[in-house]
Amino acid sequence: MPFSHLLYEVKDRVAYITLNRPEKRNALHPQLVEEIKQALTDAQHSEAVKLIVLKANGPAFSAGADLEHLQHMRHFSYQQHIQDSQALCELYEKIYFHDKLVIAWIQGHAIAGGCGLAAVCDFCYSVPEAKFGFTEVKIGFIPAIVSVFVTKKIGEGRARELLLSGELISAQQAADIGLINEVFPANEFMQRVRERLENILYGASAFSLTKTKKLLHQIQDIPLGDALKMAIAANAEARNHPDCHRGIDAFLNKQSIRW
Repeated sequence: MPFSHLLYEVKDRVAYITLNRPEKRNALHPQLVEEIKQALTDAQHSEAVKLIVLKANGPAFSAGADLEHLQHMRHFSYQQHIQDSQALCELYEKIYFHDKLVIAWIQGHAIAGGCGLAAVCDFCYSVPEAKFGFTEVKIGFIPAIVSVFVTKKIGEGRARELLLSGELISAQQAADIGLINEVFPANEFMQRVRERLENILYGASAFSLTKTKKLLHQIQDIPLGDALKMAIAANAEARNHPDCHRGIDAFLNKQSIRW
C-alpha cells in the first residue's frame, strides 16, 4: 500500500519506518496507525530485512493520540471507540511481538501514546533534549493501553508514578528507570545509534535474535517449571540450527563472524 503519513525504506538489511506528520507532531491519527502496522507487516515478510528502525521527522517523535480525531469521535458509539482503541492496541502488540527487533530513534519529545510507542520497542535511544511521559490524566483521559506495556517494562511502582502524575521526565530520567536504553548528545546521536545498530546487525544471528525475543515473551508470567521446560526446548532447537553450528565453528577456529 502507498504511504501518506510515513516514509518506508529498506537499506542494508534495515527497514526504516519514519513517522512523517511533523506539522501534527506525528500524532497517532488512525491512518498513521494503520500505515505503521502495514510497514511492520512488510518488514516482517521481507527476507531483505533483519532489523527495523522506527523514527520520526520534525521536532517531536510523537505527541500521542490525535486530539482532533478524539474530539471528532466524541459522539461515536461505545463500539466505535472499542474499534478505534483496538487498532492502537494492535499497533503496540505488533511492535512488541514482532519477530524482528524494532529499535526506536527518539529525536524529540515522546508523549502519551508516543511514549508508549517508544517503550514497546526492543531498544530505544534518545537525544537529551527529548521529554517522556504520559499526560493523559491531565486532559481527563487515561493511559489505558500503554499502562499494560509500561507496567511490564519498568514495574508497577515506577509506572504508577508516571501514569498517575502525568508529569514529563527527561531522557536521562527515562533511561535511569529503564523506560529507554541510552541517551546520546544530539551532535553524536546518529553516529552512536548507528554503532549500536551495526553491533546488533552484524554481531548477532537473525535466528538467535528472533528465537530469544520469542522466548522472552513466552516465559513471562508463567510458572518457573513451565518456563524452564520452554527454555530447554529452545536450547535443544538452537543446537541443531545452522547458525549455531557456524558460530561455534568460527569461535573454535578463532575466526571472526559477520552475520
